[in-house]
Amino acid sequence: MKSLEELAAIREKMASRLALRENAGEIRIVVGMATCGISAGARPVLNTFVEEVANQGLTGKAVVTQTGCIGICQFEPVVEVFEPGKEKVTYVKMNPEKARKVVEQHIKNGNPVAEYTIGSNQ
Repeated sequence: MKSLEELAAIREKMASRLALRENAGEIRIVVGMATCGISAGARPVLNTFVEEVANQGLTGKAVVTQTGCIGICQFEPVVEVFEPGKEKVTYVKMNPEKARKVVEQHIKNGNPVAEYTIGSNQ
């Protein structure tokens, strides 16, 4: 940083991002990014969710974040979807193709993709 103006601009930018994360009306897409998830392919899954949410024009409806270990390593990559007023949906053994389908069917149209959930993979 070269000036206080640059610092103020960075602060303002980060404050707006934080405000987005605090919006309780949004769908939260949380990708497990612990070492087990990353080694199973979570990074391309995370990138696909970010890209698809943006490409589908859903940035005001959904936010993509990452977390550490979710605790079900045998099912990695794991993605949890939290919608206000609904039970969370846990997607397992994800890949970029599945992520695209989840964005299209679940995030955009409100229909969880049952065959990718933990209940159908036990």
